Amino acid sequence: MIQTDILIIGAGPTGLFTVFEAGLLKLKCHLIDALPQAGGQCSEIYPKKPIYDIPGFPEILAGDLTKNLLEQGKQFQPGFTFGERAETIEKLEDGNFIVTTNKGTKHQAPVVAIAGGLGSFEPRKPPLENIADYEDKGVEYIIRDPEIYRDKKVVIAGGGDSALDWSIFLADIASEVTLIHRRNEFRGALDSVEKVQELKLLGKINLITPAEVTNLHGEDHIEGITILKEGEEQYLETDHFIPLFGLSPKLGPIANWGLEIEKNAIKVDNTLDYQTNIPGVFAIGDVNTYPGKLKLILCGFHEATLMCQAAYKIINPGKKFVLKYTTVSGINGFDGTRKEAPKAVVQAIV
Repeated sequence: MIQTDILIIGAGPTGLFTVFEAGLLKLKCHLIDALPQAGGQCSEIYPKKPIYDIPGFPEILAGDLTKNLLEQGKQFQPGFTFGERAETIEKLEDGNFIVTTNKGTKHQAPVVAIAGGLGSFEPRKPPLENIADYEDKGVEYIIRDPEIYRDKKVVIAGGGDSALDWSIFLADIASEVTLIHRRNEFRGALDSVEKVQELKLLGKINLITPAEVTNLHGEDHIEGITILKEGEEQYLETDHFIPLFGLSPKLGPIANWGLEIEKNAIKVDNTLDYQTNIPGVFAIGDVNTYPGKLKLILCGFHEATLMCQAAYKIINPGKKFVLKYTTVSGINGFDGTRKEAPKAVVQAIV
């Protein structure tokens, strides 16, 4: 039986930052994740994708953000159960929870924080009859390593942020980038749309709209695609076809825990520090929903911080906690090390 103060389900950015915030309160964390490593989508789907809205980082790769968060929380000695999915939850008479994984590993904690992001997910695939024949042979639904596209001809299909962002990113790597969307309008950020239009004018991106891919061609590897545009078909040579139509998220077994669910997300009360309808069980990050919810990593960080304050009160009933800024108090890790805050310099003016 693994025992901890806060059991975190999901080792993505929000879950990893929870380790740090809990550590400041002298609370120990253990994380469960079905993936074989920490980082969630940042590690599994787009480790080389740049992120632009993390405070203090004008740009940081998703994989590097994961490394930094692991380093930040390392001093608080979190535990990890990787490659196992949280399957069942049971509340004991003493108020503790027992969470058991699909492999039978049991975890006990007075507080459970669900930070599962979008849950388990699979890519939405275009309805092309022969697409399965080319999976891992030039057809990819997720870009993990942009270097495999260096000096290659790449076709991206989609109209959201991922399609736009990767078209921009690969414009300096691939020999040729073509972006195809079935509409003239895009769903992504306006800045990204404008950047794609700029790269089109510079001849660095081929933009084909409104159009859709209707067939794939090649022997052992994809060699070309058929595009239907305004009723006419055209053939385009390519080394890679990347349909980026988003992910189909699923909560998995968590959906059977008696939690209040709305549109595949867990309802929380953001006036009560993101607690669910089950006292002691919280949901933070992309997995939750409440009025005004924004699915951003930085919002998950905020939610994790407030959740830890509520967890402290549950774990230490009646004990008062005085918030101190880390610039004043420093940081004490569970390993006994201490990072001192710089001494304040006071100058008297006579």
